[in-house]
Amino acid sequence: MSFDEWKKVKLGDLINFRRGHDLPKKNMIVGKYPVIGSNGVIGFHNEFTTVRPCITVGRSGNVGNPHIIDFEAWAHNTTLYIDDFKNNYPQFIYYLLKTLELSRFAGGSAVPTLNRNHIHPIELNVPTEIDEQKAIANILSTLDEKIEVNNQINQTLENMAQELFKRWFVDFEFPNEDGAPYQSSGGEMIESELGLIPKGWEVNSLKTIIELHDSKRIPLSKNERTKRDKIYPYYGAASLMDYVDDYLFDGTFILLGEDGTVMTEDYKPILQYVWGKFWVNNHAHVLKSKRDISINFLYLMLRNMNISSAVTGAVQLKINQKNLKSMKIVLPTDENLIGKFSRIIDDSFESYKVLNEENKILKQVRDTLLPKLMSGEIRVPLEGLEESLTEVKGG
Repeated sequence: MSFDEWKKVKLGDLINFRRGHDLPKKNMIVGKYPVIGSNGVIGFHNEFTTVRPCITVGRSGNVGNPHIIDFEAWAHNTTLYIDDFKNNYPQFIYYLLKTLELSRFAGGSAVPTLNRNHIHPIELNVPTEIDEQKAIANILSTLDEKIEVNNQINQTLENMAQELFKRWFVDFEFPNEDGAPYQSSGGEMIESELGLIPKGWEVNSLKTIIELHDSKRIPLSKNERTKRDKIYPYYGAASLMDYVDDYLFDGTFILLGEDGTVMTEDYKPILQYVWGKFWVNNHAHVLKSKRDISINFLYLMLRNMNISSAVTGAVQLKINQKNLKSMKIVLPTDENLIGKFSRIIDDSFESYKVLNEENKILKQVRDTLLPKLMSGEIRVPLEGLEESLTEVKGG
């Protein structure tokens, strides 16, 4: 293969972008078609505006970020969407858009906005043969599909652990001495400040089972982070924000959002279960468990807590240390039950870690291949490709 099969074109020669359509939430009629905003799906409607697959890029808000779904959809006016692929392979176009950093073409100072007329003239080299476009896209999508499968497995593992925790420590249906569910089998319940609890359990404060390591946190500005090598994860209140060249923590910890994004719509805390070497800014509390209680048990307990009573601030929400530590919890005085539960769920958390580490490698491979495949630096041998991709999918 030679670059004779690649051609210099303008983006507007490959595809045509259109501006999305306004759809206030009050006008959404629940249906099967996703409504796509600049950050992804924001609702569902009974009408669609796009072709299938639907590819959008953020027009305002999260500017330039591409999304693809294999359905017709309603493209919101915070997006640009493709209404004509001009006989090009859609998945190839999606990965091509990921390499273009379209946010740099945004105009406006107060509210940056992406104009399709500013990106249609972008010049780039692309393969003209549809088979090569498919081959490139298939390599990248196979990696993404494997990542998604791992994510789904991890979500199932977490849901199962969460359900078991709720059954034992919220519904009080832990196994009694005969192996039967405690409360529904007539187990004795006693009054407490939090309502009826099993005999032999007590109400305590969260501070009795957590250690806070907030004093080790150090915030780094975006400018400071850009000067550092990308080696160790750098976490904020709600998510992984960046990578830096050093670390503050080493081990398994729970990060709990301290300010800004601190709770979900159903008043649960914003949590991150993290391990290895990493850095944390000053917008997330850093927690470990104590009293021989496993970090996995603590994570599941926090996932079940209504944190709203610990939140202060009307505009900028915050959970301070004092309020966090004073949150009330219910636990058995005999920690053997907690130990028994932890032994059941610990393997699931180990599997969770293994799959996450595998995803890190898959993402590194994908992100390394993406610009090289899209620039033609790496060419795809079309023969034998399908067999190779099947091996990747099979793990």
